[in-house]
Amino acid sequence: MKKICVIGAGTMGNGIAHVFAMHQYDVVLCDIDQNALDKAIKTITVNMDRMIAKEKITEQDKFETLAHIITSTNLSQSVERADLVVEAATENVDLKLKIFKQIDEFAPAEAILASNTSSISITKIASVTKRPGKVIGMHFMNPVPVMKLVEIVNGYETDGNVSQTIVDISKKLGKTPVEVNDYPGFVANRILMPMINEAVYTLYEGVAGVQEIDTVMMLGMAHPMGPLQLADLIGLDVCLSILNVLHDGFGNPKYAPCPLMVNMVTAGKLGRKTGTGFYNYTHGTKEWVVADRFK
Repeated sequence: MKKICVIGAGTMGNGIAHVFAMHQYDVVLCDIDQNALDKAIKTITVNMDRMIAKEKITEQDKFETLAHIITSTNLSQSVERADLVVEAATENVDLKLKIFKQIDEFAPAEAILASNTSSISITKIASVTKRPGKVIGMHFMNPVPVMKLVEIVNGYETDGNVSQTIVDISKKLGKTPVEVNDYPGFVANRILMPMINEAVYTLYEGVAGVQEIDTVMMLGMAHPMGPLQLADLIGLDVCLSILNVLHDGFGNPKYAPCPLMVNMVTAGKLGRKTGTGFYNYTHGTKEWVVADRFK
């Protein structure tokens, strides 16, 4: 299994392409937007330059990694020779179902179809294909080149041999695979998103400020970053989407998104990617300060 197609050139997609290419897999990175593809290659290049500066890789490693990646805006051509397709499009169920119908039509019959979804049912995604046994979740963590975990999500009909193949591939990528079953939020986001939502409620109800909430969780619970800063990094729109999946899937009010999060998403204050969320971010740097409205 050497030919990989990654669908979606955003933050997760370019990271997944980077990791596969760095381990000598041939990667087609596909997106409908050529500008997104150009930006993805630039991001991969910058990330490898950082690794070179830290003496983790060489210039030759960078050259070889980039040589393993080609880009395309044509989905049917991108998947027609793939051994494994990894979908990393926006966390939108209708979009993912549409993409899986297309890749099922054009990918080889023996190809495995994986989704990087962080919450959407693998069983539901598999149901729109003619190969449900070959559909699986391959949930990488952000940033993909750094984070070790891959959450392997088995749908209701996922074949055991397919699961083992994806576990083995994940190990070859230097990752630690953990198999889980297909229920809303899987494990990672079923636990993480209610914590983030509760942090937003804590701010919303005036218990403490942004900096105070994050400091308590970092210094008191040994978290590398606070839940509100993490929400900004993930994207508040993504957090809201996952919480809605949990709320709809379980029907439990404990998963209901905080009104403050809903309002912020409606206002376009999505976190780091828009420059403002719970914090304000200086474009192009890692500098951040509490957003004016929360001071």
